[in-house]
Amino acid sequence: MELESYEEGVLLYIGVKEKDSVPVNGIIAIIGEKGESYENLLNAAPTEAPVATASPATKQTVTSSSSTEGERVKASPLAKKIAEDKGLDIRQINGSGEGGRIVKRDIENFVPAAAPVAQAAVQGVHSAVIGQESFREEKVSQMRKVIAKRLAESKFGAPHFYLTMEINMDKAMEARKSMNEISPVKISFNDMVIKACAASLRQHPKVNSSWLGDKIRYNDHIHIGMAVAVEEGLLVPVIRFADSLSLSQISNQAKTLGGKAKNKELQPKDWEGNTFTISNLVCSELRNLLPSSTRQMLASWQ
Repeated sequence: MELESYEEGVLLYIGVKEKDSVPVNGIIAIIGEKGESYENLLNAAPTEAPVATASPATKQTVTSSSSTEGERVKASPLAKKIAEDKGLDIRQINGSGEGGRIVKRDIENFVPAAAPVAQAAVQGVHSAVIGQESFREEKVSQMRKVIAKRLAESKFGAPHFYLTMEINMDKAMEARKSMNEISPVKISFNDMVIKACAASLRQHPKVNSSWLGDKIRYNDHIHIGMAVAVEEGLLVPVIRFADSLSLSQISNQAKTLGGKAKNKELQPKDWEGNTFTISNLVCSELRNLLPSSTRQMLASWQ
């Protein structure tokens, strides 16, 4: 990396070779006037782990100005930079370096005079907040690790865009009530969404596709994956050839697969091969959901 000097001068000393590591507060280089002695600065350089002494360092107070208004202030570039950052007038600081030169430790030890009333006011404004920080950690299940990995991969594995629309379900609610009066299996709104998606995919086959990086696969068959929440995470069992099934058949398969998911009885064949996925959050109070997948996915909510 490159370092830019804040002041003009001559490079008197190089303390680090190229590609070497530098300890914290270590001297990289010394810049000063030509012929100026710098050995005292090297001897005064702080060690990487300073040891506390019995008597603490006395903080420096304003006793006399190190220079008059028209004189050039003798200070290291680092000291000038620190003083500027702290908003200190460097002319009020006494230097302990060679010839009264102001160095880093002079800036750090300098205590500007402050009005006691002002200090008391500041302390009153910035009173300490009483409290205790705490946290807990919980082991992540293997299923959640896989879910997180797949969701992260999908963001980089395929282009994403989202479409939203509102649908009036009043007629669907009336139809569901009528069908459940004669259907051998109770039909849910989720079953109706699966059937509607399957019919839509048959009408719009290009939507029934998946991104494979260097090509797009257009599927002729329609397998609908339905997201099922379980204690360990989320499973997506698949209803195969959903477009050829009746609502009662879809309802029966959905209930069977949902029960197997919650009882941890799903087999690999039960969750593989979906060409489209739905996630139904109608029972929640969410008003929007933006799913992430390498395939098309429908999220429904209230």
